[in-house]
Amino acid sequence: MAKVTTGTGDDGYTGLLGDVRVPKYDPRPDTFGTVDEATSALGLARALTADDEIRDLILHVQRDLYVLMAELATPPENLAAVGMQITAEHVRWLETTEEDLKNRVAIPNKFVIPGDTTDGAALDLARTIIRRAERMAVKLLHDGVISNPEVLRYLNRASDFVFILARVVEIRTGGSTLAKEETS
Repeated sequence: MAKVTTGTGDDGYTGLLGDVRVPKYDPRPDTFGTVDEATSALGLARALTADDEIRDLILHVQRDLYVLMAELATPPENLAAVGMQITAEHVRWLETTEEDLKNRVAIPNKFVIPGDTTDGAALDLARTIIRRAERMAVKLLHDGVISNPEVLRYLNRASDFVFILARVVEIRTGGSTLAKEETS
């Protein structure tokens, strides 16, 4: 049985993968915590959708985000031992699957107001959290805390991918509300 409460964080520090401990406000746990938020928002969307294909696609992204969180939580000297990193292959899967979805549904060339469906709204919430995680990961890369540019590419593509998933679920049920509706 996994031990959920360890008490080791009661002093305001958290452990990275290995023996390094950092303050809970350190940019690393702040970033992987934000990715965790995105994963939970995606879980909400997955629970809300009745579309099996969308549910499977969301689960795939959630699993990739767990790899990404593990990478962010691993000091550089432990990366080889942990063996979990986002690769160009993870990014390619997003790009290929995104292209397939875009070929099946028209994406409006206007701002979309989230909320036409509960699953679409949950996906849009997840997308904004992924964008925040991306901004945080950019700082980690620019500051030399992480060195894998695929992390940024993945988060950038993932937010686009989740935007398209939201449009797919909404359009399949009647369309997305545009920020400025066309008038005749």
